[in-house]
Amino acid sequence: MSENHLEDISNLIITEFAKTVEMFDINPSEARLFAILYIEGTPMTLDEMSDALGKSKTSVNTGIRTLVDLNLAERVWRKGVRKDLYKADENLYRKFMNSFIHKWIDAASRQKSSLIEIEKKLQEDFFNNTETEKEEANILYKRVKEMIAFHHSLESVFHEIKSTKKT
Repeated sequence: MSENHLEDISNLIITEFAKTVEMFDINPSEARLFAILYIEGTPMTLDEMSDALGKSKTSVNTGIRTLVDLNLAERVWRKGVRKDLYKADENLYRKFMNSFIHKWIDAASRQKSSLIEIEKKLQEDFFNNTETEKEEANILYKRVKEMIAFHHSLESVFHEIKSTKKT
């Protein structure tokens, strides 16, 4: 297998893995940087990351700071090396799943709270409506109740997943 062929395959892997990372609300450039760090498997300098990405050192520096802030990468020290080195957090699956689960729980909870407020508004306004409006309000009320139940189910499922991951 030629070196170019291996490089092409490596780029395909990085591209596909970066797409997966993007699903967790990480921008494409940072997702690609993370994928490169993860695939490389050894700490890299800003210069090395810049060369691998084909981006400026300033752009890479911004991206790596974001990844460090998200706890997806960390700065490491190596004896005899004066430049900052960074590596991807190897415990990738746990980090992404925790992040994903927390986002879903938070989003479902926020949406459920908003729907409960709407439900209250429907109840408060119900008696001020005409008979036709009351019929429409009842239909909306039923739908809102279904949506609240759905969001409650989502919260429950993700809390259950979260608790089973710990064991």
